[in-house]
Amino acid sequence: MTDPQAAPATAPAADQLTHFDAAGQAHMVDVGAKNETHRVAVAAGTIRMKPETLQLIVSGNAKKGDVLGIARIAAIMGAKRTSDLIPLCHPLAITRVAVDFEVDAAASSVHCRAQVELHGKTGVEMEALTAVQVGLLTIYDMCKAVDRGMVMTNIRVLEKHGGKSGDWTAAL
Repeated sequence: MTDPQAAPATAPAADQLTHFDAAGQAHMVDVGAKNETHRVAVAAGTIRMKPETLQLIVSGNAKKGDVLGIARIAAIMGAKRTSDLIPLCHPLAITRVAVDFEVDAAASSVHCRAQVELHGKTGVEMEALTAVQVGLLTIYDMCKAVDRGMVMTNIRVLEKHGGKSGDWTAAL
């Protein structure tokens, strides 16, 4: 076990969690000394459903309206409100959020992909993940009257760019 006081809070060892101080108390990470860089994160996830539910979405006949259009707006709003939902996330001046949905008829699913960008001192992985999850939750909300068994799955960060740690891409 490592000594939590062995590394300064601004440069934690690889096996230390950054949201805890030397005494083990939760805190918001100090990013004040970090350089501002262009930061990008891409996240994705899927919602599986009955084929009939997917047909309602594709045909535009869902009772609540344009499911994917509304889910896209909700996902963007989710990215913008991440710091209100996740206690130790910094409020960020996001410069771009792009959300795409892909209908997969063969798997009776909708795939969501969100890309979030900013010029700042901390990354946007949480904002991209929140965008995906809120988008998928909105699809669930709009279609739950006909399909309560929908399953959201495989929500993950696909890539991140910028900052001191550089680029990272998930192994697929």
